[in-house]
Amino acid sequence: MEPSSLLATQNVNTSRALPVVNKSASLESVRKTAEDFEAVFLAQMLKPMFEGIKSDSMFGGGQAEDMWRSQQLDEYGKAIAKAGGIGIADAVMGEMLKMQETK
Repeated sequence: MEPSSLLATQNVNTSRALPVVNKSASLESVRKTAEDFEAVFLAQMLKPMFEGIKSDSMFGGGQAEDMWRSQQLDEYGKAIAKAGGIGIADAVMGEMLKMQETK
């Protein structure tokens, strides 16, 4: 995902502190960006669920397992968002489209 493809991060509306969305962004790319946002949000919300799980000391643990767990949570978030998520992507997409219409 290229930030410059959807959001003109250089042009920030200081009165509302929101990025300006390019009008040339296609509906599919807006939807993908909204789903990506929801996936990241869901991964962060899932993280505390796995913090208390202890790994097998003989074959698990350490930095490698921490990295793997982080990647696993990212994939869980992507899978949940792709399957319909919890509605965050729809709300984000609606707001992104409103930002396009007002400019």
